[in-house]
Amino acid sequence: MNFAPGAWKYAVVPLLAAPFALVISVTASVVALALAVATLAFFRDPERTPPPTGVVSPADGTVSVLREEGDRVRLGVFMNVWHVHVVRAPVAARVVDVEHVSGAHRPAFSKESDRNERVHARLETDSPNLPSADTSESDAEVTLIAGAFARRIHPYVESGEDLERGQRIGHIAFGSRVDLLFPPTVDVDDVAVERGDSTTAGETVVLDAGSVERGDLEIDVSPPDDDDPAMG
Repeated sequence: MNFAPGAWKYAVVPLLAAPFALVISVTASVVALALAVATLAFFRDPERTPPPTGVVSPADGTVSVLREEGDRVRLGVFMNVWHVHVVRAPVAARVVDVEHVSGAHRPAFSKESDRNERVHARLETDSPNLPSADTSESDAEVTLIAGAFARRIHPYVESGEDLERGQRIGHIAFGSRVDLLFPPTVDVDDVAVERGDSTTAGETVVLDAGSVERGDLEIDVSPPDDDDPAMG
């Protein structure tokens, strides 16, 4: 099993504490071991195989945001504690810019999370998995967003780097939402998932250019429910 960078840094403390915890009780030692195992499970990084075609989800989780923003469409995936937190490239692209933005740490499922700490990875792509454009503008953006418990965002990529579809581009330590901002050529009715759907990073197709041309997809784009009980 592969682990995201930093996994052992977090797991080593409870692992080392477990033998000494026996002085207190067997239960304390077991709790320390369980904490170490849970930490490693949180940082797990399984291999993923993208399907032959289609824009793939950048994150494991549940679709919590699907909305129009001017001439763009934003898709947000909320990651709970049991999801893999390694983020992947939705399409083959070149990294134009990686920007860290300081901010709050509100629950990732709430509207207030739009002001949370984040890292924007701006991509330039001519991928055939996206509908063609009449202009040269075909940019996308993947945003890693911290949540209430997420305190570390770790991008793996730099400006000028070429990405393959499904390639690892970063992870969020103990956190919590990943957004994909589609190019202007994509309409909200083109997206192949809807709010509440589960996704797997690098494997779940969130948009298929062939389906866009047929125009045969229907989705629910009602605004997020602020009373959603999920934790971020």
